[in-house]
Amino acid sequence: MQVSVEATSGLERQLTVTVPAERVDNDVNKQVAQQARTRRMDGFRPGKVPPKVIKRMYGEAIRYDVLNRVVQESFFEAVQEQSLQPAGTPTIEFKNDKEGEDFSFTATFEIYPEIELKDLNGVEIEKQSATIKKADIKTMIETLQKQQSGWKETRGVTKDGFKVNIDFEGFVDGEAFEGGKAEGQDLVLGSGQMIPGFEAGIEGHKKGEEFDIEVNFPEDYTAENLKGKAATFKIKLNNVEKPELPELNEEFFAKFGVEVADQSAFEEEVSKNMAREMNQALKNKLKNKVFDALIAANEIDVPASLVEDEVKNLAQQAVQQFGGNAQIDPSTLPKELFEDQAKRRVMIGLLVQEVIKANDLQPEEARVDAMLAEVADSYQDPQEVIEYYKTNQDMMNQVRSLVLEEQVVDQLLSSANVNEVKVSYEDAIKPEQAEAAAE
Repeated sequence: MQVSVEATSGLERQLTVTVPAERVDNDVNKQVAQQARTRRMDGFRPGKVPPKVIKRMYGEAIRYDVLNRVVQESFFEAVQEQSLQPAGTPTIEFKNDKEGEDFSFTATFEIYPEIELKDLNGVEIEKQSATIKKADIKTMIETLQKQQSGWKETRGVTKDGFKVNIDFEGFVDGEAFEGGKAEGQDLVLGSGQMIPGFEAGIEGHKKGEEFDIEVNFPEDYTAENLKGKAATFKIKLNNVEKPELPELNEEFFAKFGVEVADQSAFEEEVSKNMAREMNQALKNKLKNKVFDALIAANEIDVPASLVEDEVKNLAQQAVQQFGGNAQIDPSTLPKELFEDQAKRRVMIGLLVQEVIKANDLQPEEARVDAMLAEVADSYQDPQEVIEYYKTNQDMMNQVRSLVLEEQVVDQLLSSANVNEVKVSYEDAIKPEQAEAAAE
């Protein structure tokens, strides 16, 4: 077998492989002989079909199968011989497949990049920490109450958070416009359902009042004829309801899966859940900062085929987040939506593997047990969950992968300059996108 390699561009390689005709012809003859012994054909006794008959009738299909098997075997041999690490599936093209002549083909594929790993020596990493205060717990319980709140009719003035029922009609330059009229519409003030200024204009009024409000349509409004226009809305306030918070009792606690009788026990359970959520959020933020720094320190090329595969995974996940709608084909979603994230994921995956290899990291069983206990703690019967995980190898492998990822983060932090910063609970759980927007 003869092998030659050409670097076509970046990480792409083209492998040309030539296989002696004898190897292919011998395999074809073996397949023909085997089929002559096993194939049943009219006019011939079982096992007595002449090989030349088999070759005449099925020789082309047999040769095609043999060539494909030879490609798989010889490609594997060739990449080992050339010390190549293919990333993704190769594109195969037959160059010469004539019977009696040497068989040759080309395989075009990308390889994994060679990485000279740089650690985070001297890199500044911010590590946030936070504590949960009584006020945070109180705010959380109030939020839970609001989620379960009912509505009670009131004759008082409307406020932010009240629900109103209104008739309205909008006018621009004194003329009513299409889509600007409704009757009997329910609206929670402060929900942001209407254009800016609309809901605020209803606040301070009482049931039965009729009044006008002046607003401006946003410059990016969907209707072209209304963008940036000043408008007057005539409002009739049919009904006003204020939120009625439920009592903090056993029935309320049970709605959140907490089987306790008194408020202090419920607060303790809420505090535990808040701590779990906060610690996970802080851990994720730190991990993302570390991985961002790792990428910045190690600029590498990434195989386009791996990015493309990751784009498909992200598109599939996006469809599932929308309820797994069978009417949405993930492949129809624009690739541009996922490309940056996909590239980052691939880069992180390649670099993390290098960190693991360079430091000979293995999942620490004590940390695996600790993470499993943490996962199980959020369920009613933690021991049952732990036992279930331990009987499911796939789920245990997922836990081990997460632990190994944490160990990678720890290893990278050991060479970085870590600056601890105290933040509030609210900032601790705030998504990173929201933090960036606030800055």
